[in-house]
Amino acid sequence: MLTVLLLGFALYAFGTVLGVPMRQRLILLALLWLAVVSINLALPEDAALRQATGGDARPWLVLAMAAALVWGYRRFLIRLRKKAPAPAQVPTKPGTFTEAELSRYARHMILREVGGPGQKALKHAKVLVIGAGGLGSPALLYLAASGVGTIGVIDDDSVEGSNLQRQVIHTDARIGMPKVFSAQAQMEALNPFVTVRPYHRRLTEDDAETLFAEYDLILDGTDNFDTRYLANRICARLGKPLIAAAITQWEGQISLYDPARGGPCYECVFPERPAPGLVPSCAEAGVIAPLPGVLGSMMALEAVKVLTGAGAPLRGAMLIYDGLYADTRRITTRPRADCPACGGTARG
Repeated sequence: MLTVLLLGFALYAFGTVLGVPMRQRLILLALLWLAVVSINLALPEDAALRQATGGDARPWLVLAMAAALVWGYRRFLIRLRKKAPAPAQVPTKPGTFTEAELSRYARHMILREVGGPGQKALKHAKVLVIGAGGLGSPALLYLAASGVGTIGVIDDDSVEGSNLQRQVIHTDARIGMPKVFSAQAQMEALNPFVTVRPYHRRLTEDDAETLFAEYDLILDGTDNFDTRYLANRICARLGKPLIAAAITQWEGQISLYDPARGGPCYECVFPERPAPGLVPSCAEAGVIAPLPGVLGSMMALEAVKVLTGAGAPLRGAMLIYDGLYADTRRITTRPRADCPACGGTARG
C-alpha cells in the first residue's frame, strides 16, 4: 500500500513541476485509485499484484471517503466566503491619504515646493478643463496623475479617427464615443483616487457662470475664439484664474490670465479677434503631433503651480514655444485699463 501512495505522490509532484493543471493531476490520482480498487476486488487474495497494492479494497474505499469529505468541506467554505458580505472599508479622515495614495504621490511629497501640504491642496482642488482635444488630452492626464481631487471636463464632440494623431487620451476602440466619457475612462484608469465630472455639451453663456463657480481653476484648451472670450469673460467676472493655451502647426503659446490677482485677462492681451483666415485652425493648417502634448503638459504644470503655490506661474507673462526651431520666448503682458472684460484693475 505504501508503494502505491508513494507512486501517487510522485505523479502529483511530477505534474506540478511540469505545470499540469490541478484538474488533470486529480484525474490521474483518481485513475490510479480506481485501478488499485479494481485489482483488489477482481484478483484472488493470494495474487502478487493484489498483495502489492494492499491486499484489501476497504482501506482504499475509506481513503476515498475521507478525501471526499475534505473536498466537500473545502467547497462548503468557499461558498460561505462568497456569500459573506465584503468587509467594510475603513473611511479615511478628510484630507488624509491612504497608504496607496502616499506611495503614488511620494515623488511630489519629497519636492520642497510641494510636500504634504501641496499634495493636500491638490487633493482638495477642483479644476475644470474646457475641451478634451489636443491640449485637453495631456492636461487632463497630468492633472489626474498629479492627484487633483475633482476634475471637470466639458466638450460636445465625439472621438474621430483623425483625432488620434495628437489627442492621446483617446483610443481607437473609443471612436464614436463622446470625448468627455472617453477622457473619463482613461483618467479613472490612470488614477482611481480622483473624481471626474464629464459634461457632454458645449459651453454656453447660459450655464458657464454656474459651472465655473463650482471650480477653483479653469483651463481653456479650445480651438475657437467664441469659447475663449466667453471663458475669459466669466472667469474675470468670478475672479477665477484661467490658464489658456493655443497651438498651430509647430507653434504654441500659454499664459495665466488672472486679473483678480494683478494679472491681465485674455481680452487685455487680445482685445480684438484676428481677421478671418489669419489664424487658421489645426484642421486647416495642420499641427505636428507632439506639439499639443508640450503645451497641454505646460497647462497642467501651471495648474499645479497655481494650486500649490509653487514657483512663479505665468501671471503677467506669456510663453511662446516654437517646436520647429526649438525656440522659447517669454514676453510680459499687462492689464488694459479700458478692457471690457476686467476693467484692467486688480482685485483682492
